[in-house]
Amino acid sequence: MASTSPKVPALDAALRVLGLLATQRGPMAASTIATRLDLPRSTVYQLLTTLTEHGFVLHLVEARKYGLGLAAFELGSGFTRQQPLTLLGAPLLAGLVDRTDESAHLAVLHGIEVVYVAEERARHRPALVTDVGVRLPAHLTATGKSMLAATPAAQLRALYPPGTAFVRRTETGPADLRTLRAELDDVRAAGYATEEGAVSPGLSSVAVAVLDTTGWPVASVGSTYVPGPDGAPPPGVLDGVVRTAAALSRRLGVPTGRPVDP
Repeated sequence: MASTSPKVPALDAALRVLGLLATQRGPMAASTIATRLDLPRSTVYQLLTTLTEHGFVLHLVEARKYGLGLAAFELGSGFTRQQPLTLLGAPLLAGLVDRTDESAHLAVLHGIEVVYVAEERARHRPALVTDVGVRLPAHLTATGKSMLAATPAAQLRALYPPGTAFVRRTETGPADLRTLRAELDDVRAAGYATEEGAVSPGLSSVAVAVLDTTGWPVASVGSTYVPGPDGAPPPGVLDGVVRTAAALSRRLGVPTGRPVDP
């Protein structure tokens, strides 16, 4: 008869705490965590203290609540940077490029940066600074803003605390948190993000976030193009990005009401 490995109670409880926090749209009080997991409050406080010290949990002192920390972001980003996401996304990017004749990419959020995990270049289009493994400030890119717009307010405050320097590559792009928040409001209203010359002069991008079952942004699909006289993307690009993001969500097992490609 096969033996069953014994549990490590503290580790099991810590993973349950992280798992619970990962399913929430915002921070939780320690008492609520204890109740939901049927754990002693003293145990939960000890676990939260240790997890906070290691960066997996963020303690919002004024609100007396706890949310996921940057180390948890790194774990999530580490997963999405690996083969499953890339293998699922690469064929979809190729299809997007075939349909639009514009370059496309797939990025994940890593702290306050985006990391490009897949790239598909269209022929006879301008050279791009983006490539697999390249990092750019999230607040400057359409892919980054699409994911930041889906990030809970508490996590956004943790990513951009007071005094954060907003670097710029060109003369455009948000220069402070207030401006970024206003842009993210527009992204939520529109359902997609854009950037115009903030990464490379003369080029614009549009992107749509890929969300998990809790609404958390696991990646973003984007397309870069030379904008028309009115600044709009070429015909079919926005719709193609929306459909590609929906298709990737479905491949990740997330039901979505967005249209998908045939």
